[in-house]
Amino acid sequence: MLELHEELGEFIVKLKQTEVYREYQEQKNRISGQPELKQRVDDYRRRNYELQTRNYPENMYDEMERFQRESEHLRDIPIVHDFLAAELALCRMIQKVTATIVEAVSEDFD
Repeated sequence: MLELHEELGEFIVKLKQTEVYREYQEQKNRISGQPELKQRVDDYRRRNYELQTRNYPENMYDEMERFQRESEHLRDIPIVHDFLAAELALCRMIQKVTATIVEAVSEDFD
């Protein structure tokens, strides 16, 4: 098990050396330099997460539509757009890694 943890540590180092991760860190640092804007982005991200994880059986579409309209001006700010795009790219990379691991071992759980 110790060997696996060591290899996992090496993998994490390699992940942090990717262009996707470096771009995310750069964009995170840029937006962190503007604390008020960063707070607005964090509020947007929190609300987006809540909308995606709550159950709105009757009005989910309306809620998402309203949220998109309300946040459009924020997402149009270049530094915000760049940060959110970098964050999304990092999340997708991590999801792909996770999906690859799950797919590789899922046949063992039949």
